[in-house]
Amino acid sequence: MSIWYRDYSLDELRIMSEGNMLEHLAIEFTEIGEDCLTARMPVDRRTKQPAGLLHGGASVVLAETLGSVAANLCIDPEEKYCVGQEVNANHLRPVSSGFVTWVARPLQIGRSAQVWEIRIHDERDKLVCVSRLTMAVLAGKAKPLALRG
Repeated sequence: MSIWYRDYSLDELRIMSEGNMLEHLAIEFTEIGEDCLTARMPVDRRTKQPAGLLHGGASVVLAETLGSVAANLCIDPEEKYCVGQEVNANHLRPVSSGFVTWVARPLQIGRSAQVWEIRIHDERDKLVCVSRLTMAVLAGKAKPLALRG
């Protein structure tokens, strides 16, 4: 059974990604599963730190982006919206090139808060980073309108 409020398409997520940080960092949504959302990001000049490794901040941007989008896909956008409350990241392994892939899965989807775990893997499927994101669920419509059914 799907956790999503309705069926969403990758095309809808791609449109939402235009003209903001997602586009700048080339974050691309790749899969909407029954209970997870997956995206990938290149490890290149936009996402590396001066030492040539994936920047921890870029990892956190991807984690918060993926978890925030996933959280908002679980609720009725005409009645509620989700905003980030807290994010943390444990960087486990360096990455210097290629792509990293993130998978977000809920640990808790509640009426007033959601908690998401986001895991990053490199192209060899080695675990690179683990993040946890807490989202507040608020009454009202988000502005600007993102995904409307």
